Amino acid sequence: LFIASGPFHFCKPSDLLAELQGRLPIRVELKPLTEKDMYTILTEPEPNLIKQQCALMFTEGVQLEFTDEAKWRMAKLATQINRDVENIGARRLHTIIERLMEDLSFSATDRAGDKVVIDADMVQERVGELAKKSDLSRFIL
Repeated sequence: LFIASGPFHFCKPSDLLAELQGRLPIRVELKPLTEKDMYTILTEPEPNLIKQQCALMFTEGVQLEFTDEAKWRMAKLATQINRDVENIGARRLHTIIERLMEDLSFSATDRAGDKVVIDADMVQERVGELAKKSDLSRFIL
């Protein structure tokens, strides 16, 4: 690495041979995901988390529906928790969905035939406490 740092410091990774491209460390700084980014990740891909949960509950006979406000609230909470606790990116959405669906997942067989609508208030009630748990250990010297 020390030997390669001199002659290659003016080169871009794409200028190097393919064999060398993966051998040299490249640092990239990424910006945190915004609320709009989280909403996009939650709704736009074909196999998104919302559709997965709806399909999972459908196998138990429960019709699950998320309001648009609930999706925005999940995106807002994910952004807020990432900023305040630990930034794990879009994986935070999976944590939020898990917490939101916890009770329904275990009682789904008893609720066969029901239609469950998840709104912004339910998201805030079940997931909002995650936003309050900040990691105080990072402030201890």
